[in-house]
Amino acid sequence: MRALLARFPQLDGSLARVELGVRETPVEWWRVGAVTLLAKRDDLSAPPPGGNKVRALELLLAGVAPDDVLLTVGATGSTHALAVAWHGARLGARTQVITWPQETHSVALATAARLGALAEVTAARSVGKAYLRAAVRRLRGGVHWVPAGGSVPRGALGHVDAALELAEQLARGRLPVPDLLVVPLGTGGTAAGLLVGLAIAGLPTRVLAVRVVPRIVANRARVLRLATQTRALLARLAGVALPPLDRARLEIDDEAYGGAYARESIAARTAADALRDAGGPSLDATYSAKAFGVALERARRAPDERVLFWLTFDGRWLARGNDLPSATRLQPLPRSR
Repeated sequence: MRALLARFPQLDGSLARVELGVRETPVEWWRVGAVTLLAKRDDLSAPPPGGNKVRALELLLAGVAPDDVLLTVGATGSTHALAVAWHGARLGARTQVITWPQETHSVALATAARLGALAEVTAARSVGKAYLRAAVRRLRGGVHWVPAGGSVPRGALGHVDAALELAEQLARGRLPVPDLLVVPLGTGGTAAGLLVGLAIAGLPTRVLAVRVVPRIVANRARVLRLATQTRALLARLAGVALPPLDRARLEIDDEAYGGAYARESIAARTAADALRDAGGPSLDATYSAKAFGVALERARRAPDERVLFWLTFDGRWLARGNDLPSATRLQPLPRSR
């Protein structure tokens, strides 16, 4: 939370977090064929796995102690659930996950296999039944609830920090301010936090959120509501007035979804292959390949528009042969440093 604390040092005593190794992530120029665009490598936010989800987990796992039980929900191959289980294990906690079915591909299958080795997984037949089981389990008590995707105002503050970090990097590196920031849209925490952070930083960048889940989960109203709640939480914790959100700066792309969560598309596969051939990182078919395909097309269609792609998926552990290093117990920190 370095960038957020630098701007609002009063948060040091009011925003509890745990140290999971989140660090500044690089901004890179990517050239893919004839197209050039910027990329924020938030896949490198912390030690794998988890990608930028760990930014939220540093806040959502604050106060977790050894032998605590974490509870979350997600699709069969949920990278969020894997991040909760893995980083929870680093704190000595156990994780229970209630899952629902999804279309599968190689990354989803590998994620599900690792999740099964790290957590107690209970399969439900649908999203609704998964949440019902989770509600019953929470009523029984004795668990630390981690919302799907970490997409609650407290978790979204981690992505506010990331946007402020980006603003610092652009100024420090004398990089052009992007006209458009393209990010995958699942449960909405990343997009909402970025909207708030960009407003605080005074950047005119628009956010194009590429929907990869059903519209009932990811839509404009829900992202704006979460952004508004996140802004209100930050204003309360910091004790300051914050710039208003410009709702016109949020765009939603519905075309890349493909009809089902995790369903691969030709456009996304083509974009991911082009990036790999250009020497770039691997993308997952569920989130990042679809968003990158949109970013690449926008940059191709409007070469004068400065496009930045926000990479959230961490594929480093997959490159090592679907394995992860042994979890190490860490002592939770009750307050931010």
